[in-house]
Amino acid sequence: MAICGVALFLLAFRYLVFGTTASPLKASFIPLPEMSRLSEDPSMAKRPKSSASIASTAPLSSASSSVTDASVPSSSIDTITILGLGSLLSERSSRTTFPDLRNFRLGRVPGHRRVFGHPASIFFQRGIADMTSKEICSLCAELDADGGEGPGFVCSIFEVPNNGMMEDPDGTGMFVPSRAFLEREEEFDISLVPFEESDDCSSPVDAVGISGKKREGVLCLRSSDEAYITRWGNDRFEKHYGQYGIETIWGWSHDSGIRPCGPYLRHCVLAAEKMGKVCIDSFLDETFLADRKTTVRKYLEKHPEVMEKLPPPHLAVRYGG
Repeated sequence: MAICGVALFLLAFRYLVFGTTASPLKASFIPLPEMSRLSEDPSMAKRPKSSASIASTAPLSSASSSVTDASVPSSSIDTITILGLGSLLSERSSRTTFPDLRNFRLGRVPGHRRVFGHPASIFFQRGIADMTSKEICSLCAELDADGGEGPGFVCSIFEVPNNGMMEDPDGTGMFVPSRAFLEREEEFDISLVPFEESDDCSSPVDAVGISGKKREGVLCLRSSDEAYITRWGNDRFEKHYGQYGIETIWGWSHDSGIRPCGPYLRHCVLAAEKMGKVCIDSFLDETFLADRKTTVRKYLEKHPEVMEKLPPPHLAVRYGG
């Protein structure tokens, strides 16, 4: 949860995260939730019973800037900087989703870790989730175990035109995310986080390393079941998760045994490989399973069949790296 992937964004971008016809989500600034660790309390695995309108969001706190609920000056959103942590590590895959993207390059998101720690509804809808083996997980980012002081992970960086992602519903010059912006990445906290890029963005990251310039970009961060229910309601939870036997999105404990969705993991590895050694090494060694200990490299050493099994024919291109 489309990067604790995916399942916190133009043709396919409208398909992914936004659209111009939906009404905007009107919300006031509420800081990003602190989401550095999954609760080990089994009670957290139970879905909250509360429900609220889509326009409301529970107040939570963090050091990052929440795009989900924050308004920003109009001068800052002519373009949106996207940070890719999974399938969007591939420029080809990114251009499929964002045909008008510009300045594709690599960088690093410090202070966060990339985790396969939550199920994505889209995997069940497409028939590639396996509840028996618990291969149901997508990617997200979360504050690392060092309280946001760790090295983070390599990401892709690119800009896209702000075609309907952010809207000014009141004509005040202060923009908020449109409702359609949130629809695709429904389970995430879509937030602005700091990133670093090389001094020479035109050079391969393998050659120049990652250092120097620091800015902010949009990234899919870990959220909570409470936030999902508050925004979308119980009926939507039942439709997207409950009917598949999923009682929680974000309440899985570290020892739950949930694993990456196979076709999605293979897709992300292939995407990272295409971007060179620095990118693939980061994905293998700086991406973790739900236990926050097992790296993707160690997992694939134990389960080489993940890379050997092809996705269903109708998803061959979508999940082909």
